[in-house]
Formats: sequence, structure tokens, C-alpha cells
Amino acid sequence: MIALSETTEALFEDLGMSPEEASLPLQMLEEGESRYIKDGRMNLKNVLSSDHLNDKEIALLGIAIAVNQNNDKLIRFFTQKAEAAEATKAEIGEAVACTSLLASNNVFYRFRHFVGKPKYEEIPARIRMNIMMKPVTGKAFFELMSLAVSAVNGCEMCVKSHEQSVLNLGDSEERVFDAIRLASIVVSIDKFVR
Repeated sequence: MIALSETTEALFEDLGMSPEEASLPLQMLEEGESRYIKDGRMNLKNVLSSDHLNDKEIALLGIAIAVNQNNDKLIRFFTQKAEAAEATKAEIGEAVACTSLLASNNVFYRFRHFVGKPKYEEIPARIRMNIMMKPVTGKAFFELMSLAVSAVNGCEMCVKSHEQSVLNLGDSEERVFDAIRLASIVVSIDKFVR
């Protein structure tokens, strides 16, 4: 184990991790004396507060993206934040369920979009999505989580559909922007905090 810089130690403290949990990519950044660790830490701190999303929403979005990235350390971090913001077990579970549902939808609808054959548009998807009808987090927020996960997974059709739904349900473009910015930073942190 290499000696960790002050910035990396501060990042670990922020995330509630111990230095022994340093991933190989983080060790490589340390060995290269990369200034990016400071950028990553500041980016994370910046998305943990918002004028347009409350603490619980930030944490639930963080859970959804961390689950999407299969990152247990970030899942634990955002779950602790969600619990501190008084998220219920049902709301936390719904962030996980949303991610799982969107994983299937993003693959399916990306395929339809990429291929572009009318025949595939005619065949029913037969993917159960009952959770979207009456989500415990509310329809608008569930759509916002769906949008963030779809953006990370690169499904253009899903991104456009969920963004329109979010706006139609009365949310603002500023909330959309902050959710996507948060998703992008969680994905970037995932690359070296594993």
C-alpha cells in the first residue's frame, strides 16, 4: 500500500472509507501524483448540494447511479446520506428498482433505436414496468431517476422520453441539469473509488 496524499485521505474521510480500501486505479493516480484526485473530490462535494434538488433527492439519485455502476462503496456512501436525509427503506429500494428496470429498458429501447426497423416497433416489449405507475418517490422524481440512469447508459430514446416526462410533470430544466451533472460525477468517481 502506498502512502496517500492529504487530498486522498480527505476524500476517503468524505466517503467514510479507510485508506486500506484504496483501489488500484486510485493507487495509480496517487503514484502519478495526479492533481485529478483534487478535482474529483471537489466535483463530488459540489454535486452534494443543489439549489434545485434536496439532500434526499441527491442521495437517492446517487444510489441509483452507484447501483448502475455496481459500486458498493458509493452505494454505501449514498445510502448513509439518504438515511441521514430521512429517506425510507421503500424510497431507497425504489432507487435500486428504478436502476434495474432502466437497465432492461435502456438495452431494449436502444436496440430498437439503433436498428430502426418498423417491425421491432410493432412487437410488444413485454417488459413489466408497474413500478412506474405509482412510485413511492413520486412520479416526477421516479422519471428524474430514470432520466439520469438512461443518460449514463446512453439510451437516446429513453433520455428524450424521460426528460419530456419530467418537464410535463412540472419539474424544471434546472432540476434535470443538476440530476445529470450529479450522475456524471458519480460515474467519474466510480472509475477510481472501487
